[in-house]
Amino acid sequence: MDTALSKNGRRLLRGFFALVVVFLYAPILVLLVFSFNDSALPSFPLSGFTLHWYHQFFVNSELRGALETSALVAALSSVGAVLLGTLASVALTRRRFRAKALVSALLLSPLVIPYVVFGISLLLLFHTLGIPRSILTVVIGHVVISLPYTILVLVPRLEQIDVALEEAAHDLGANPLVTFRTVTLPLILPAILSAFLIAFTTSFDEYAVASFVVGTQATFPIYLYSAMRFPSQLPQVIAVAVVVLTVSLVVVVGAELGRRSAERRLGAVDAAG
Repeated sequence: MDTALSKNGRRLLRGFFALVVVFLYAPILVLLVFSFNDSALPSFPLSGFTLHWYHQFFVNSELRGALETSALVAALSSVGAVLLGTLASVALTRRRFRAKALVSALLLSPLVIPYVVFGISLLLLFHTLGIPRSILTVVIGHVVISLPYTILVLVPRLEQIDVALEEAAHDLGANPLVTFRTVTLPLILPAILSAFLIAFTTSFDEYAVASFVVGTQATFPIYLYSAMRFPSQLPQVIAVAVVVLTVSLVVVVGAELGRRSAERRLGAVDAAG
């Protein structure tokens, strides 16, 4: 009899799963508790309940500016990474050309290059080209490091699509652009949404590359790291971390529900067709 299917085996697996969940989410729960602590020092026992730190976060223009900068960088880099990733994925799955394996390895190479090395390389490149450090340089760096994730999401989805659908569109007189817009794009739209969210979160949380190429406008992770050196700002940092976690959870859950709904609609259309 399989140990995992036995009564004691199920109990052991459930207990192990519960420990993993506690290990992953207990720090978030502690962070949530301390965000309401009426003390500048995050420690037990709690000295009281307060919303003061959330008020301080909302009136802190530097902190809100860092959040806005990170959101702008993440949005721009995600759009760029998804556009380039879609083009690269279509080329890798629908075209035959020499050195395809080499091109694929080159596109995925940022996954194995240390971000510190990559940040230094970008800094030297921008300095050589005379490009001043700014939001644009951070966007360029984040596009490169987010591109492999978009490709890894889109390529499997494109491989699942029957090429005969695109060939039928060609036979009916559609050019490649119309075929992609009317046939391929609707079928890979859920994967594009997933790739965008992955690229957005990767960019929003990225610190190593941004620390080398950022300009005068600090991103949220850079501001967070600098604020950690000042104990007086730690409660505000905890409060904004709770806000970011909450917003991220809402966005991810909403996007997942939307993706599943889109896949069900596409499945219904395929079944009807």
